[in-house]
Amino acid sequence: MTQAHDHDHASEGLGDHDHGDDHRHGHDHGHGHFGHVHAPASFGRRFALGVSLNIAFVVIEAVFGILGNSIALLADAGHNLSDALGLGVAWTAFALSRREPTSRFTYGLGGTSILAALFNGVLLLVVTGGLTWEAITRFFEPQPVSGKTVMAVAACGILLNGFCAWLFASGRKSDLNMRGAFLHMAADALVSLGVVIGGLAIVLTGRQWIDPLVSLVINGVIVWGTWSLLTGSLAMSLSAVPSNIDLAKVRAFLCGLPGVASVHDLHVWSLSTTETALTCHVVMPGGHPGDEALAFFAKELEAHFGISHATLQTELEEPSGEHLAGCHG
Repeated sequence: MTQAHDHDHASEGLGDHDHGDDHRHGHDHGHGHFGHVHAPASFGRRFALGVSLNIAFVVIEAVFGILGNSIALLADAGHNLSDALGLGVAWTAFALSRREPTSRFTYGLGGTSILAALFNGVLLLVVTGGLTWEAITRFFEPQPVSGKTVMAVAACGILLNGFCAWLFASGRKSDLNMRGAFLHMAADALVSLGVVIGGLAIVLTGRQWIDPLVSLVINGVIVWGTWSLLTGSLAMSLSAVPSNIDLAKVRAFLCGLPGVASVHDLHVWSLSTTETALTCHVVMPGGHPGDEALAFFAKELEAHFGISHATLQTELEEPSGEHLAGCHG
């Protein structure tokens, strides 16, 4: 997206709102199109590989879990199945988020990445809850477990899930959806490690209750690590200010820009797991700053706060008290 494109949008905004009176409104957008996504295109192939590997391993683990009579292996298989489904949803959202806006979905379909992250968080907690219940029942109805089979299959799980986690590691800090995929894979690698340790303990001691105990401990760790994913995606779906942005600092920054006397109706929210939007009214008594100044404001907002889609409306006079009383920003 070139700066010239931003200027075109600013000019369009002026044309729409220039009524020849004392209040001229200017708009500038940091990005004219929402189709831009920071995650590299290669993540699409990584999602495909991750889904394929997980589905294949689910089948293997389920078969050996039944043969070895291990709730830990079956729990790990169920967990891997949830990850395969979750990765499939995230993959779909990733593809949809790269589509251009339409006359109906004017921001594009990037919001699907937020829904996918929320779905993944809920799915992981639900599956973990079900596996926890099954593990608890094993304490009252202990069953013999083949420790060596458990260790061998789970060891393969560590390698597979570790590899899949590595596939998404580079995108986990910039995209909540990638973070969800990374957490899923890292959690499964942790589960597999716990299962290996549990299998070894069963072989050495012969105590069958170790199998469900390992499942309970690991499920607790998974819930702890997933909570931030769930709360983060829920906040995004409710158009909350992103956690990495201080709204007071954004307001102070805007008020400190050349010619700006005050700011009102300030709103910042997530368009997707990688894109942040801002809208606000800036009072500039000295007159409309011009397209270059508005483009500069948008560029500064992106540089300082990562806000890539900024819409600024300029006004010459302070709004009335009645108007401010109804403002939410």
